[in-house]
Amino acid sequence: MSNQDNRPVILTGDRPTGQLHLGHFVGSLRSRVGLQDSHHQHLLLADAQALTDNADNFEKVRRNIIEVATDYLAVGIDPTKTTICVQSCLPALNELTMLYLNFVTVARLERNPTIKSEIQMRGFERDIPAGFLCYPVAQAADITAFKATVVPVGEDQIPMIEQTNEIVRRINRQVGQDLLPECKALLSNVGRLPGFDGKAKMSKSLGNTIVLDATDKDIKKAVNAMYTDPNHLRIEEPGQVEGNVVFTYLDAFDPNKEELEELKAHYRRGGLGDGTVKKRLEGILKELIGPIRERRLELAKDPDYIMDILKTGTDKCRDITQATLDEVKAGLGVFRF
Repeated sequence: MSNQDNRPVILTGDRPTGQLHLGHFVGSLRSRVGLQDSHHQHLLLADAQALTDNADNFEKVRRNIIEVATDYLAVGIDPTKTTICVQSCLPALNELTMLYLNFVTVARLERNPTIKSEIQMRGFERDIPAGFLCYPVAQAADITAFKATVVPVGEDQIPMIEQTNEIVRRINRQVGQDLLPECKALLSNVGRLPGFDGKAKMSKSLGNTIVLDATDKDIKKAVNAMYTDPNHLRIEEPGQVEGNVVFTYLDAFDPNKEELEELKAHYRRGGLGDGTVKKRLEGILKELIGPIRERRLELAKDPDYIMDILKTGTDKCRDITQATLDEVKAGLGVFRF
């Protein structure tokens, strides 16, 4: 893969199982817009990975490929700077996954803390789809196929990066050279955004998200439903900022940090009502989401444009990933005609 200007290669992406929301925006989308100027950035629509726990609903995954791609463009991802591709249309990834499976044990996969917690969350117990158990290996194939050295992840995904680097080291030892680069996790400077209902996880299935094309009415309804300090019963009483969902969102989205700190101090000493704080957050979210919603509506009018971007990006990435596969197969001594 040509990288003549020596910019780092970055791979990131999403499982297309639903529209993206503010949790995605603050966790990764916002930083991706900036990273596309300083990195060779590839965005992978991980539809094959999405099928590891959605195999009974191929249509849902297929439909959301377009939805997520539209979200990318609406927030400011520039397809002339960032390559957007579809995972299932890159056959080299499947071959790399099959090769890498020979370099990792089932016991190691089961020890992966991220896998263990996700198995528990989904209630799989021992009925774990093999594809789900092995998806850290598929993720390693994704990362190494692009020779990415930077991978933006949440803190809970660090074990996946560690497992990728373990596989890289084993492959490199086997071929006797540093064929594949190790990668580093790029952590967001903002923690995971909770759902507006106060639950730790923002999830469409839980109905506690604010999507990127939310209407002003939707935003107002979500903000009004947010938990504050349950002991802040009267305006004149001191309130608690920590654990207060409204302030968590203000920390993530309020651009005026100095005013926000003054607001927190006022709330802590008393004399500031929850309604006033919510009104500030509502205005900030409307100002943020409004332009994204309008761009998204315009983009949705031309689905052929979205498809052209996906096809162009996927064609480019097919060449990149195939080149890596050829190198790995040659290094390992895989029989080839």
